[in-house]
Amino acid sequence: MQNDDTSNATMNQDAASATCGSSCHILGVYSHSKNAETGQGVTSRSYAQKTLWFVRRLDDDTYCIQALNANSIPSGPLTHISKGEFIRNYHPEPGYYEKRCLPFIESLKKKIALAEKHLAEEDLDGAEKEFCKALLLDEKHPKANIELGKIYLQQGNGKKLSVALRRILGIDALFQAQERHLFNEFGICLRKEKHFTEAVNFYGKALEQSDNDEHLHFNMARAKAEAGDQDGARAHLDQALALRPDFAEAKRFRAFLDQAGPDEHAPLPDRNVPEAPQS
Repeated sequence: MQNDDTSNATMNQDAASATCGSSCHILGVYSHSKNAETGQGVTSRSYAQKTLWFVRRLDDDTYCIQALNANSIPSGPLTHISKGEFIRNYHPEPGYYEKRCLPFIESLKKKIALAEKHLAEEDLDGAEKEFCKALLLDEKHPKANIELGKIYLQQGNGKKLSVALRRILGIDALFQAQERHLFNEFGICLRKEKHFTEAVNFYGKALEQSDNDEHLHFNMARAKAEAGDQDGARAHLDQALALRPDFAEAKRFRAFLDQAGPDEHAPLPDRNVPEAPQS
């Protein structure tokens, strides 16, 4: 259990299948074509625009698609489509997954594994090097980006942290539900290292994707309270309680803020803030 924030249990990330859960079935790479135009007037012409997608079947009527990046690695946001839409608009690319995708996916997995090994040995420089190599293959890789951000936090490297944050905030896939444990952990790190503005911006981005998550509202309240915005903290606690009236930790935190009064702007010591269970 975290001391004061809520986060999901750590999940093993696999570039090929973990994003849709253990029950999904990998179908491989499919192409999608749509008509597009270039030029204007008499110079205009139509052409077929073809894109490649990694496809997994979740159940009989739900398919999960994810675009391939320039290195043929599934990357970016996940989209769910119906069986009918899949059959109408997507066409198989035989052998593409095995010949083009898998070699890059395996290379990416090895770099992430080696980076994690360096982290376990507290070799931050070695971990940074391998995570950066991973980003050359998939610049939107959620774990590589978050772990680099955590490394820069630990090193106190503000310049690199700023660059990492800009990149992280631009990765919509990172803030999808299946990556919640990653962005919660990073938000916690930002707040604990007193990067309150960055933590608030980070949780704000997460809430854009999932405004009905009471734990995100609770964590945003923590960040806002420690930034000195007690009214903002109360507002997010109220939203958390509206979503889950029996959220005991949010109730106790709200009571603490009410007791502190509207003019209390000092950062909150950890011992005064209630624990919240993992979601």
